Amino acid sequence: MTLSFHYLLIDDSLHDQLLAQEAFDQLCPDCRLTCAASGEEALNLLRTGACQPDVILLDINMPGMNGFEVLEAMKDDARLSTIPIVMLSTSNAQDDIRKAYTLHASSYLAKSASFEGFLDQIETFLKYWQASRLSSG
Repeated sequence: MTLSFHYLLIDDSLHDQLLAQEAFDQLCPDCRLTCAASGEEALNLLRTGACQPDVILLDINMPGMNGFEVLEAMKDDARLSTIPIVMLSTSNAQDDIRKAYTLHASSYLAKSASFEGFLDQIETFLKYWQASRLSSG
């Protein structure tokens, strides 16, 4: 059973946004993916209610406000603190992973270097979050 979900990707890389959109189009055409190119843009969308995602995918390395700062700001905001946040980064450094979990990220995915690997990651991600919603609903 495929549920229609709304996801928010926060990533400054247009290339990564396009790859994610292609992956979502292939794997979950009923899902909606909104992209924000910066932490500031994402927080504005979330705080104004313009975007109400079921799950957020958040890159770490972004200019201006980095992913950890976005994560921290969201967890400090009572209206946003319960939205699941999955860190999606090219970094697999233990310090980054530890910091993400210390700031209460729901999960951490190190981006695969290949598109096929990335598709597998997104497919697993979608199955997990859809199954978690089915069991809690």
